[in-house]
Amino acid sequence: MQPQTKFGSADFGKTPPSIQVHMPERLAHPGVEKDDISDGFSAERKHPVHIVDLPSHAISMTIGGLNPGGRSGRHRHTYETILYVLEGRGYSMIEDRRIEWEVGDALYIPVWAWHHHVNADQNNPARYLACENAPMLQNAGGLAIREEAK
Repeated sequence: MQPQTKFGSADFGKTPPSIQVHMPERLAHPGVEKDDISDGFSAERKHPVHIVDLPSHAISMTIGGLNPGGRSGRHRHTYETILYVLEGRGYSMIEDRRIEWEVGDALYIPVWAWHHHVNADQNNPARYLACENAPMLQNAGGLAIREEAK
């Protein structure tokens, strides 16, 4: 991890002309769903969640599951989410809009929108991949890059 420097308005001229590649040790997370679910994270969300453990500073990825006939808790957040349905069929309530989904569909969850997800199948589970910009927001303000045209 590189040391974090806080910059202020007066430091605008100190932005670097280039950036160096930082190669993390871990570039893959094999068998994401073979790992145990994240117990605390899953309990909060009221459905099983596998967290993808990769060193991204801008996006996060999880695999969420909804038990047959199950649903997530209603919630909202300050980050955007895109869901891709891997298995099952159901719907999401995003504010007052009901969005039906099935395998192969993608959904967008806007910033601060109340929402929850429902598995409409009483016999089979549903699974989705969720990509979010939460790490970018968590790290906002820690990086300023400037590049001059050559």
